[in-house]
Amino acid sequence: MDLSTLKPADGSKQSDNFRRGRGHGSGNGKTAGKGHKGQKARSGAPRPGFEGGQMPLYRRIPKRGFTNRNTKTIEAVNLSMLNDRFNDGDEVTVASLIEAGIFSDSKSRPIDGVKILGDGELTKKLNVKVNAYSASAKEKIEALGGKAEVI
Repeated sequence: MDLSTLKPADGSKQSDNFRRGRGHGSGNGKTAGKGHKGQKARSGAPRPGFEGGQMPLYRRIPKRGFTNRNTKTIEAVNLSMLNDRFNDGDEVTVASLIEAGIFSDSKSRPIDGVKILGDGELTKKLNVKVNAYSASAKEKIEALGGKAEVI
């Protein structure tokens, strides 16, 4: 099951394409489904969420923090992880990092980029093609004759 296959339960949705207030023979005449008198029967009824002057729920509950719409999820990978999982002369890409099991490419956690960090020792010559590098990581990769390309 995923978001593209969701649908309402059978019988939970009813068609709203019939005309109201067209006589009692239609089954929805006279008060047109609004009952007898009262605020909700009249034009200009209150907006959804209005609680008759009581402080509404959406204003009573505490509000904390905020979510930045432009944030990026950058995965950090240390050189020691590359040293353990790749052989001398291998090409390291985002796809090969996922294949090696360093991190998973799941729908719940999208990857906007990968950054190689310089923690640990590198003893193999690797051609690395990812989104970003720390200065020490780039230095260590190139010191062994490898390439650190930004994609």
